[in-house]
Amino acid sequence: MNPYIPLLILFAFGLGFALLSVGTSLVVGPARYNAAKAQAYECGIQPTPQASEGGRFPVKYYLTAMLFVIFDIEAVFLFPFAVAFDQLGLAALIAIVFFLVNVFVIPDIYVWRRGGLEWE
Repeated sequence: MNPYIPLLILFAFGLGFALLSVGTSLVVGPARYNAAKAQAYECGIQPTPQASEGGRFPVKYYLTAMLFVIFDIEAVFLFPFAVAFDQLGLAALIAIVFFLVNVFVIPDIYVWRRGGLEWE
């Protein structure tokens, strides 16, 4: 048996479930248009003129989210290296140091210079 057949079956089940879910919601769900649904949700607070004109807003949320994603990706890519560390040579050690500098040090310096680590 081909080793890719279970993977293709799993992919087919996932695609079928996604298409079935979207199709069922289109058929069963209400299709009533309401003008209030097209408006932006503002939590009951009237938006300020600056926000409605596309003014500036702080980017600390995005910097924190970027740090989280960077640390997640770093952890995911370090697990295989940690498992096979004793079987790899000097070239792999140099490659992982290069990876850590690119994924950890450079983004941290960027976030630090942008002020993402300063909380008020």
